[in-house]
Amino acid sequence: MQPGSVTTPFGRRPMTLALVRGQQAAAGIKAGKTVEKWKVFRDASEARERLGVHDRSLTLLDALLTFYPENELRQDAQLVVFPSNAQLTLRAHGIAGATMRRHLAVLVDAGLIIRRDSANGKRYARKDDQGGIESAYGFDLSPLLARSEELAAMAQEVAAARAAFRRTKEALTICRRDIRKLISAAMEEGVPGDWQAVEAVYVSTVARIPRSPTLNDVSACLEEMELLREEVLNRLEMQAKTQITSTNDAQNERHIQNSNPESIHELELLSEDRKGATPDDKPRRLAEPLKSFPLAVVLKACPQISDYGPEGGINSWRDLMSAAIVVRSTLAVSPSAYRNACEVMGQENAAVAMACILERANVINSAGGYLRDLTRRTAKGEFSLGPMVMALLNTSGNGRARAG
Repeated sequence: MQPGSVTTPFGRRPMTLALVRGQQAAAGIKAGKTVEKWKVFRDASEARERLGVHDRSLTLLDALLTFYPENELRQDAQLVVFPSNAQLTLRAHGIAGATMRRHLAVLVDAGLIIRRDSANGKRYARKDDQGGIESAYGFDLSPLLARSEELAAMAQEVAAARAAFRRTKEALTICRRDIRKLISAAMEEGVPGDWQAVEAVYVSTVARIPRSPTLNDVSACLEEMELLREEVLNRLEMQAKTQITSTNDAQNERHIQNSNPESIHELELLSEDRKGATPDDKPRRLAEPLKSFPLAVVLKACPQISDYGPEGGINSWRDLMSAAIVVRSTLAVSPSAYRNACEVMGQENAAVAMACILERANVINSAGGYLRDLTRRTAKGEFSLGPMVMALLNTSGNGRARAG
C-alpha cells in the first residue's frame, strides 16, 4: 500500500474495510488509462439498481462531474473536485442540504466516489508556485475511471435483461390473447369439451403473476401459457378432424370402424374382469372420452405419474392411460374399481383421477376406496376433477389434510 492511497473520513463518519478496498483499487489504476466521463456516467446510470443508487444520487454524481473541467477522466490527471455545498446545491438543481449529504454517502458506499477529507473537513485545493494544484480535498472521481470496464459490463447486462424481459412480456401478452380468443370461439361455436375447466386453468395461471413480476416470473408463466395454448389448438384440430371424418362417413353411407388407439384401449379396459359379470354389472353411465384438462397441465399438477409412463415418460393421453393402469396395480386398486371409474368418468378423466390419487398417496388411506367414492360422487354429479387438479397445481406440498 502506497502512503496517501487511503484517507479516513472527517468527523463522526466511520471508516470501513469496504472503503479501504475501494481506495486501494482506485490507487491502482493502470498507467495511461482514460475514459470519457459522460460515458461512464451513462453506464453507472444504467446499472443504478445493481449499484444500489437512486436518481437523486445520480443527479449529484452528474453535478460533481461538471466540476471536473476535462471531458476525459485520465489516470495522470487531478481527479479530485472540491465544490462548496452552495455550488453543489446549485448544480444539483436546488437539492436540500440533508438530502445532499445522504446521497453523497450513497455514492461513497456504492464505490463511485471517494471522500478526500482535509484536516478540518473543508474542501479546497492547495496550489504550487506555478499555479498548478499540489493537493486537493473533496470528492475523488478516480473510482469511475478504475471501474469503467466493470460499469460498462453491468450496463450491458442490465440492458440485455431489460430487452429479454420486454420480449418475454410481449410473448406472454400475445399468448394470453390467443388462448382467450380460442376459448371464446370454442364456447361460442359449441365445440364439445369442458372449456370452462380450460378457462379455469387460464384464470388460475394469470392470477399467479405477481404485481411486479421479474423475468423468471414472466418466463414461468409464459411456459405454462404456451403449453395451454398448444393443448387448446390440439383439441380444436382433433375436433376439426372428427367433423371431417363424420362428413365423409355420411357421404359414403357406410360405417367405418373406429381405429382410434384410445378406443382399443377402452375395449381392453372394459373387457378386464368381465368374465362372470351379471347384467347388473353394466355401466351406469359411459362418459364421453373428453379430456377436462390439457395434458400438460395434468402432468404439471401430477408429476409423479410420468415415472410410470412408457419408457419413463408421458407424451400423449394414451401414455397417461397406460401409466394409470400401472399405478392402479401399484396402489392396489381393484380392476373393477378402475373399470367403474372409466365407465362413469371416461377413460381420460379416470386416468387423471389416478394421477391425482398417486400424487396424494401419502395422505390417502385406501386408494381403491377413495377412487370408488369419487366414482359415486361423479355419477351423482357431485364431483368434478377441476378443484382437485387446481389444488395440486397450486399446492406448496405442506400441510395437506389426511384424506381417505
